[in-house]
Amino acid sequence: MNMQFAGDLPKGIQKITDLPNDELGDLWDSIIVNDDLKTQLLSQAVLNFTARPKVSRAVLPLHGVILLVGPPGTGKTSLAKGLAHRTSNSFSGGKFRLVEVEAHGLTSSAMGKTQRAVADLFAQTVAELATSGPTIVLLDEVETLAVDRSKLSLDANPVDIHRATDAVLVQLDLLAESHPNLLFVATSNFPEAVDSAFISRCDLVANIPLPDAEACRKILEDCLVGLAATYPKIGDLIRQPKFANTAAAFVDLDGRTIRKTVANALASDTQTALKPETITLDHLTSAAKAARSNRNLKGGK
Repeated sequence: MNMQFAGDLPKGIQKITDLPNDELGDLWDSIIVNDDLKTQLLSQAVLNFTARPKVSRAVLPLHGVILLVGPPGTGKTSLAKGLAHRTSNSFSGGKFRLVEVEAHGLTSSAMGKTQRAVADLFAQTVAELATSGPTIVLLDEVETLAVDRSKLSLDANPVDIHRATDAVLVQLDLLAESHPNLLFVATSNFPEAVDSAFISRCDLVANIPLPDAEACRKILEDCLVGLAATYPKIGDLIRQPKFANTAAAFVDLDGRTIRKTVANALASDTQTALKPETITLDHLTSAAKAARSNRNLKGGK
């Protein structure tokens, strides 16, 4: 069941979802990365809820933090949400919940308010949720909360930003000691902007790379198969001899862009937009080349 308390959620909390949740499971399946990487993520998350409650931190200094890093569009947030579902599904009868943090909602221009908001979120809200059962917390764009203090100038940045990072680190330590049934899954497009002390507390830092040639093909195929459920003729494109060449044109694009590029191909002219089933491999190839050209103009970002 999806627990959404519109207007009643504590500050800094965007959404709370009961687990398992099949929609989040679909997200996990939709992100095409190396199977070994998914296995590593799931195994680390499961270990958090099996070993941490039983083994002294002097033996295994686990903080209950997994960090996913990589370029935008590679599926880090979807993987994190899907990981929450798969983790809860690994425990029969276990009632987990996913808590999504809205980091930008904690920042304030008033001195001291950001630090207090961060401390309250972790020490009160997250701790209370963890007391009631296994809890997975998503910290999207974690560099917003744990900015690299070594790269900040006190002249250019409020001291409150430094203190907010301090508060995150202190609370992670306290929660690691008191709530072994709590797991943070953080994401960052810019790991170089994340404070090194936060990274040192991560039990696993996993790089989610741009898809390789085989992954690009699978993502494109998955997208076309999905469209074929509505427009059956689109499914024929996958069986055409030149499909592999078309898929190769998508290399260097992230998964999100690949799917958006298919939409661009459907909108390549008015007739195709009116009748999506008339899309051709040439439409897809041209759209992919345009997307890669735009990516190069942006410096690959």
